Amino acid sequence: MNKTKVQYFEQEDVLHLVIADGPESRSLELSPNITMELNDRNELIGVEILHAIAFLRDAVLESIQAR
Repeated sequence: MNKTKVQYFEQEDVLHLVIADGPESRSLELSPNITMELNDRNELIGVEILHAIAFLRDAVLESIQAR
């Protein structure tokens, strides 16, 4: 089993999670800033988050406020 790799591209503010090795066959946009990357068997191999700092900040704040 592959280990998840996290890559952050500071200049672009993009967070990329690599879940499995292999070529991307297609992608599926979950929201305007979140894209799932799928292989040729439609298995999840990666996730890309644009404007990552704002996304993570908002997600943490929502989590805290939900308590």
